Amino acid sequence: MSGALLKVEDIHVYYGSIHAIKGVSFEVNEGEIVTLIGANGAGKSTCLNAVSGLLRPREGNISFLGRSLTKTPPHRVVEMGLAQVPEGRRIFLHMTVRENLEMGAYTQHARGAAAMEDDIAMVYDLFPRLGERARQIAGTLSGGEQQMLAIGRALMSRPKLLMLDEPSMGLAPILVDEIFQIIADLHARGATILLVEQNARMALSVADRGYVMETGRISAWGTGKELLASPAVRKAYLGG
Repeated sequence: MSGALLKVEDIHVYYGSIHAIKGVSFEVNEGEIVTLIGANGAGKSTCLNAVSGLLRPREGNISFLGRSLTKTPPHRVVEMGLAQVPEGRRIFLHMTVRENLEMGAYTQHARGAAAMEDDIAMVYDLFPRLGERARQIAGTLSGGEQQMLAIGRALMSRPKLLMLDEPSMGLAPILVDEIFQIIADLHARGATILLVEQNARMALSVADRGYVMETGRISAWGTGKELLASPAVRKAYLGG
């Protein structure tokens, strides 16, 4: 585990008296897509929020690039190179597409205006529809376009690790395919991704490795192919 970009070690997370995460450990190595799958309420998003600093583990440790995150404020976590695309997208609905992207670059101001323009051009290259709608109010975009914007906004912080929380939620099947193609494209460009997703089949099809979560614990793990082929995983999450 020594070469891991992200290490989560035996964390316990509580909501008040509710023990939501019970001794979870996993790791993400540079260049991988790692996915957490499981039913709604299994604790997947709670794990991401603990990594981001939005929740504090009561026990255990989370380290990124060899540095502990357990007492690091969320904005410092972003500055270290870890960006989360939250469940529900959480874009700034009353701002334009471009203004949303500029907000994503707030940790990069020291690099200057020219560097930000280069990064915006990179996002428009990945998502041509965002370039076409640069001046459009974000709240008027389709659900799929809003998800692209949320991913693009996160990329503006130049993350070393991109965390995606339920990117296919609420999208039509054709848009789900498009979002997962985007995830595969990002991976091909060298991105390291931690993916939380209820659509287990799609998540495992793009993942190098995966972990199955059940009621706050990890119940199974393996490569994406191994988990897709697992009878127990197929029965529980893939419809037989």
